[in-house]
Amino acid sequence: MGEKKEFDLLALGELMLRLSPTVNERITRGDSFGKQAGGAELNAITGAAMLGLRCGIISKLPANDLGTYIKNRVRLCGVSDDYLVYDSGKDARLGVYYYESGAYPRKPRIVYDRKNSSINTISVDDFDESIFKSTRCFHTSGITLALSPQVRETTIEMIKRFKAEGAIISFDVNFRGNLWTGAEAKECIERILPYVDIFFCSEETARLTFLKEGDAKSIMKSFTEDFPVSIVASTQRIVHSPKRHTFGSILYSAKDDTFYEEPPYANIEVVDRIGSGDAYISGVLYGLLSHEGDYQKALEYGNATSSLKNTIPGDLLSTDLKEIDGIITEHKSTGRIAEMDR
Repeated sequence: MGEKKEFDLLALGELMLRLSPTVNERITRGDSFGKQAGGAELNAITGAAMLGLRCGIISKLPANDLGTYIKNRVRLCGVSDDYLVYDSGKDARLGVYYYESGAYPRKPRIVYDRKNSSINTISVDDFDESIFKSTRCFHTSGITLALSPQVRETTIEMIKRFKAEGAIISFDVNFRGNLWTGAEAKECIERILPYVDIFFCSEETARLTFLKEGDAKSIMKSFTEDFPVSIVASTQRIVHSPKRHTFGSILYSAKDDTFYEEPPYANIEVVDRIGSGDAYISGVLYGLLSHEGDYQKALEYGNATSSLKNTIPGDLLSTDLKEIDGIITEHKSTGRIAEMDR
């Protein structure tokens, strides 16, 4: 999918510090928190990097020890920090969120503390023009668009410039009601959809945010009829309880007017669902960029990476291509499956 470039995939988004109580403890009662790095776009490209793509993150961090911690985590994930810039201002800060896991009937809870974080001062002028020629694919999400007017305009300008240099544009709606309203999201995202090639949007979000009607497939196809979008992917999650999910998806290719599906992963034993939607994106983008035109394979990688991420604590996926290929093979198998890898 395009000429050889330094990166297969670059993503723009906020990098955050995640603090979680131990095991199943509550935020309101626990006395200690484990710290981890996270952020939707970092989650997505981390998985793609582990599967074999050359990936980098575009973001702005405080020039302090917390920023250094996040930078080190980025590097440990095999993601390039070449396009991390730093805020040396006296008010520089890293966004934080607190995550409490759930157990039926208690649902997971999240508390955000991200207002005025350093990402909100990011500008196109922070980067050399060469960045826009450096990647085959550029990815971002609605979370980034929603952070602030400054981030929004920077993101839209980056989308336009990457597109002008021939990059494939990937976009995940990833709607968050605590950041903006459905109407605000619809108005803004429809501004950038003429530039988007690969569009990730769940059926629920399409109905609530874009006011779409009809079944899932007709909704997905409508985006390609209204805008020059090539591929639409929609996840299908059934939450039986906080600890047990069933996960699958549908991928639509406008080029061949075909929907791609497979049986879902049933009764996943959920350890931590945060980042599993982002992991889906990492698998799909890996498949699309590594196996051009094989949309079924892209779907299978997305489903496998997302299902696996549900079993791993923290925001970030931890895997490799061999493990994911093995999970896909077992998912398709009708025979006896070994109880342990050894």
